[in-house]
Amino acid sequence: MAEHKYNQFKGQPRLPKFAVPKRYDLRLKPDLVACKFTGAVDISVDVVSDTKFIVLNAAELSVDPKSVLFKSSTKVFQALEVGLIEEDEIVVVEFGESLPLGIGVLNMAFEGTLNDRMKGFYRSTYEHNGEKRNMAVTQFEPADARRCFPCWDEPACKATFKITLDVPSELVALSNMPAEDEKVMGNLKTVQYQESPIMSTYLVAFVVGLFDYVEDYTSDGIPVRVYCQVGKANQGSFALHVSVKTLPLFKEYFGAPYSLPKLDMIAIPDFAAGAMENYGLVTYRETALLYDDKHSAAANKQRVATVVAHELAHQWFGNLVTMEWWTHLWLNEGFATWVSYLATDSLFPEWKIWTQFLEEATEGLRLDGLAESHPIEVDINHAGEIDEIFDAISYRKGASVIRMLQSYLGPESFQRALASYIKRYACSNAKTEDLWSVLQEESGEPVNKLMNSWTKQQGYPVVSVKIKDQKLECDQTQFLLSGSHGDGQWIVPLTLCCGSYEARKSFLMQEKSEALDVKDLLCSSSSKGNPWIKVNVDQTGFYRVKYDDELSARLRYAIESKCLSTNDKYGILDDSYALSMACHQSLLSLLALMASFREELDYTVLSNLISISYKVSRVAADAVPDLKDHIKLFFINLFQFSAERLGWDPKQGESHLDAMLRGELLNVLAAFGHDETINEAIRRFHIFLDDRNTAVLPPDLRRAVYVAVMQRVDKSDRSGFEALLRVYRETDLSQEKTRVLSSLASCRDPEIILEILNFLLCSEVRSQDCVHGLAVSLEGRETAWKWLQDKWDHIHKTYGSGFLLTRFISATVSPFSSYEKAKEVEEFFASRTKPYIARTLKQSIERVHINANWVQSIQKEKNLSEAVMELAYRKY
Repeated sequence: MAEHKYNQFKGQPRLPKFAVPKRYDLRLKPDLVACKFTGAVDISVDVVSDTKFIVLNAAELSVDPKSVLFKSSTKVFQALEVGLIEEDEIVVVEFGESLPLGIGVLNMAFEGTLNDRMKGFYRSTYEHNGEKRNMAVTQFEPADARRCFPCWDEPACKATFKITLDVPSELVALSNMPAEDEKVMGNLKTVQYQESPIMSTYLVAFVVGLFDYVEDYTSDGIPVRVYCQVGKANQGSFALHVSVKTLPLFKEYFGAPYSLPKLDMIAIPDFAAGAMENYGLVTYRETALLYDDKHSAAANKQRVATVVAHELAHQWFGNLVTMEWWTHLWLNEGFATWVSYLATDSLFPEWKIWTQFLEEATEGLRLDGLAESHPIEVDINHAGEIDEIFDAISYRKGASVIRMLQSYLGPESFQRALASYIKRYACSNAKTEDLWSVLQEESGEPVNKLMNSWTKQQGYPVVSVKIKDQKLECDQTQFLLSGSHGDGQWIVPLTLCCGSYEARKSFLMQEKSEALDVKDLLCSSSSKGNPWIKVNVDQTGFYRVKYDDELSARLRYAIESKCLSTNDKYGILDDSYALSMACHQSLLSLLALMASFREELDYTVLSNLISISYKVSRVAADAVPDLKDHIKLFFINLFQFSAERLGWDPKQGESHLDAMLRGELLNVLAAFGHDETINEAIRRFHIFLDDRNTAVLPPDLRRAVYVAVMQRVDKSDRSGFEALLRVYRETDLSQEKTRVLSSLASCRDPEIILEILNFLLCSEVRSQDCVHGLAVSLEGRETAWKWLQDKWDHIHKTYGSGFLLTRFISATVSPFSSYEKAKEVEEFFASRTKPYIARTLKQSIERVHINANWVQSIQKEKNLSEAVMELAYRKY
């Protein structure tokens, strides 16, 4: 084929718009034994400009050139040539003459492979009556519908879909719409589904396999089913309860009904992401959908609720109104993340989920503090670049700036505007600006100008504050964890309160520096003299605050005397940690602040305190090895109070949050080598080994106990490791398998760590789960890095492109803290770089540099060791 004539279509980010699809009539026949499929599609297209070519997406498919025809109302055109251009994932169909304008039908027959890479039309494995079987599943977002059938695989090319599947007659076959006809011919059946409403290709879905289900109806009579592997149906009832309650809630919030006749949700054993919002047929990892009363932890229950709410929010925000192009992915993801908290809070107010939302904000702030971050809105020039933006910027920063805006505009005005937005863009596509202009019309506030500063530029500010002559002086600079200052500038919705939550103020900070008159607040404050001042009240803003020494001391006192809200305590702690990492504050000031949280009771604050303590103990071990044990002792003493308050055994009627907290506290005590905790954990573990249903080891404690067991494992005593592998092999609950995998690598013996890492790559571990086992102990860092280099070709081949691959890099590289190591990593990947790992690699190396700067800064701190000793051995 003459290559040059297709040059005009190569290397383009988008398909040419000669013709637009209106309707797909798609028939597929998967072969679950040979792992292949055949198919035929008739696409009704509107030819809108003079052309002899039709260009659409296809990848890893072989198209039969003889089958390619274009039928207009008057004539049938046979394709002259059909060229597949693999690197651009397009198929170019050339005809001998120009096609008539208007509607015609493009026919194609094709075949492909049911791959094992968890994208496109793929196979997943499961066991039924002791034998291994395949199921066929789809995962098309972002750009893999083209691996299943030739199509215009772009979110703006919406069309309706009429789907027919030919499958073995004993299997369940599901698609977006309900089946309208089923014909059985011997051991094959043909299922035809109702035609779908207009939708994007990335939301098309089908699943073929053996499943059970549980069913219920919403208050509007919409049937909802949760499907899962045979024998696990009862584990679907919690998700079913959540979805039946959530659909009517969103109907009211968005002012629009759920637009399909049914909703199916299904747990897939091999699934790359957490879940996927396919219209009417939502697919999930088992851990994100199934909940087992006996063997799931409180944290699993919460994850199921928030993930289900997230996917159901997409049925409106994403499926009904769709982003115009992947640049606007954050609109889908950030919004669904934010609104999933709204729904979960309404169903489970006792979970205090808006406080836990701060963990989302923190993840966003952490990634966005890197110079190698990216703006919320990213230009996408090639399909290969899309995977990497499914990250904490699109989801978590996206959700956080939406929360900041909602808090600024007020919930009523915000909700009214959303309902108008949904109404205006239903069944079509929208850009970020479209949402802003509707919000601006409704609220009369300068939403566009305000929000562009948060979505078009990367990063966020740190606002430094001090009091001078009854004025609050505020300066903003871009915050970077490397300690350098970027040159971004934002319009910041500042809020503050002074001495009490009654005395508060809010204003938009538009300049680099502003002074705010707070005389009235200082006078009205009940605590005369020197009241505390807290900026970014309740942490609704996506920025950090740096207080001068005087204001910091007052806030520390306010924490100890229990004057501050949970969200504000969390914010002060998290900002202080980030400022310390960026070398803007000493490690000592961070430790002194942490000490003031000794009597903290709140789950979210303690949970963040715990994750900060892990990081601080690691960086301190690199900076001042002599202090390593004293710092561990300081943390053990810090967490003792809360651990003793909760004890080992769940109390009758205790809160969901305490159940989650107990496990995290015992986990941190075990990880820091607290002997009493480790001994008690091992005692309970042995009882559990003899009786898996014992009450002494409820699911909430298991991960902590498994970590404790691994603390005593080394090559001379492997019994705990062998016992955990037995637990792993004997359970069929994926949450339990994940708990075991995520605790193994906390072992301190590098030889065992190597064995564990190799175990992750064996056939007993599904490739989606491997990433759970990568968080190795400090002692295992070097081993893990050597292992990654040895196995890189194998890992790269197994995972192909996609975000699971990037986890290997970030988990293994980021924990280092020396410039030499960063260089070594750069050199190794220099000859192995690919567009889909480039961003993760740069971010991971930047994190190593940040750790190295922090190590150097800690080494220069005066009096650190005396102060640490004082903290570690302080008697309360």
